Amino acid sequence: MYAEERHQRIVEQARHDGRVEVTTLAAELDVTAETIRRDLTTLEHHGLLRRVHGGAIPVERFGFEPALAHRATMLAEEKERIATAALAEVPEAGAILLDAGTTTGCLAGLLPTDRELTVVTNGLDIAVQLAPHPHLSLFLIGGRVRTRTRATVGEWTRAPLAVTYVDVAFMGTNGISVVRGLTTPDTTEAAVKQCMMAGARRVAVLADHTKFSIDHFSHFGHLDEVGVIISDSGLDPALADELAAAGPRVVRA
Repeated sequence: MYAEERHQRIVEQARHDGRVEVTTLAAELDVTAETIRRDLTTLEHHGLLRRVHGGAIPVERFGFEPALAHRATMLAEEKERIATAALAEVPEAGAILLDAGTTTGCLAGLLPTDRELTVVTNGLDIAVQLAPHPHLSLFLIGGRVRTRTRATVGEWTRAPLAVTYVDVAFMGTNGISVVRGLTTPDTTEAAVKQCMMAGARRVAVLADHTKFSIDHFSHFGHLDEVGVIISDSGLDPALADELAAAGPRVVRA
């Protein structure tokens, strides 16, 4: 078994059982306890598990939401592939919305700057990235800034979104499942995301494979409201089929 396969199995087992133990994993996977400890350290570095005495617990049990700077270093290659695939959803002209996040931030960096596009965002980092491009008409939505995600939230954010309509909303999510749909830990971000989806002709969700089969505290969207889900090749094909049966087209980049 390759390390990547072992990591995926460890994370899946942790999410299913709520906890994994070093000694049990070593016996089940036929590797040394030291190998498992290194695996858990790697998975903690990627923000998927939290180390505890004798094992690890999935971050979802803590209501844990990694800070933006940390998330930017996670799965960078996969996010780049997702963003590249998402370019096919960008119209030749018109208005798009970029939800705050690292994968949508990757898409911002790839946007064609020779098109007459209107871009709306609540992501401070995305706005700074796009501000120098003269052909893009950029709208940064104001509001209270969440330090952890550098996203604007609250009534000052929702009010302009209520009178904004875009061709495509490119959304991020902390969790996505067949049963619960789209979820995120923070209620204020969930409320903003609901407004974003309501004001879009089409919704594209950009999410790496670690976000699937996870449910967070705040629900903000159903799968039948989504036109396309774009993930990476790490997304299980059987799960991709389940998601597609619920409504959206699913792309594994």
